Amino acid sequence: MSSANLFKRYELPPLPYKTSDLEPHISAQVIDVHYNGHHKGYVNGANATVDRLEKILKGDVTSYDIQGLLRNLFFNINGHKLHAIYWHSMAPSGKGGGKPGGKLADLITKQYGGYDKFRKIFDEVMRSLPGSGWATLYYDPETGNLVFTTFENHYNQHIAELPVLLIVDEFEHAYYLQYKNNRNAYLDAIWNVLNWEEAEKRLSKYL
Repeated sequence: MSSANLFKRYELPPLPYKTSDLEPHISAQVIDVHYNGHHKGYVNGANATVDRLEKILKGDVTSYDIQGLLRNLFFNINGHKLHAIYWHSMAPSGKGGGKPGGKLADLITKQYGGYDKFRKIFDEVMRSLPGSGWATLYYDPETGNLVFTTFENHYNQHIAELPVLLIVDEFEHAYYLQYKNNRNAYLDAIWNVLNWEEAEKRLSKYL
């Protein structure tokens, strides 16, 4: 078999803003370590697993654990893709924070009775996560509903086929250098940078 790559490799996407642009709510140090350390690590991990898969297909590796290989691949790919959405779920002051508008605001008013009630529920969802993971706002094209969920790590409780509108990273690396073990302070701060314009753009693809 050819020695050329069988699969295209994953790439670290550029940040949509400077590392300091979310300050004071999220520090440049946090963004730098999070992006250049953790997100880049998931990209490298996914590519290393793809490398091994290619070696298996080419016959260079004959002893392997396919279940473990796929689990590792899924963990790293999901970590990469979730972080790519997370960066765009935030925006600098002047663009991030505030309240959503457009069709998203209409759905929030219709289904949650207004932004204040929606924010209260979303805040409760974020704080309900028992460990590390994600809080996610989905849109369900089948019902037209805005749906919340949390999932631990990179594995659990993703609702099949539902597009993500907004996502909040709740791993310690998203806040510990700035907020230490006070995750609630980070969750309070995240409201100042949530990118409702991006959420509206994502929603518009399915309306």
